[in-house]
Amino acid sequence: MKTSLALVGFMGTGKTVVAKALARRLNKEFIELDSLIEEKAGKRIPEIFQQDGEPAFRRLETKVTGQVAGRKNAVIAGGGGIVLNNINIEYLKKECVIVYLTASPEIILKRTVGAKNERPLLEVADKAQRVRELLKQRQPLYERAADITIDTSELNINSVVKQVIGELKDESFH
Repeated sequence: MKTSLALVGFMGTGKTVVAKALARRLNKEFIELDSLIEEKAGKRIPEIFQQDGEPAFRRLETKVTGQVAGRKNAVIAGGGGIVLNNINIEYLKKECVIVYLTASPEIILKRTVGAKNERPLLEVADKAQRVRELLKQRQPLYERAADITIDTSELNINSVVKQVIGELKDESFH
């Protein structure tokens, strides 16, 4: 019986805020993988990308995911690219129901545009084009990983939490 949740999805879909709210509502531990990665690296994610490169970040992401994925009674907020390495999903699937949060490219842009230097993959001239490219690449990976999919485009945090909990009743989850 799975007792944890892992939220996956593109940046700006609400993984962290929804995971925090779900953890509170379900009385489970909240774990944000990006924070743990920063702690382990001793620097912020944009610095990891800039100084060490994306491959180094992805290796750290897999290591940290492996360390926390087996925790019981947790809600884990994954980074947007966690699905790029299937090992991460295998780690998470052992104990977690995987919830894929999605949103339209327009909503993602609206939610991420103000985050100066916090979104290394969006440090490009044409952010809209970059979002579309990354979504096209990652969407099949998110869909394959997902036990539950929820479009957050038109929902507030509370509505997303209610939908996730409603969907969990259909899963083998406690």
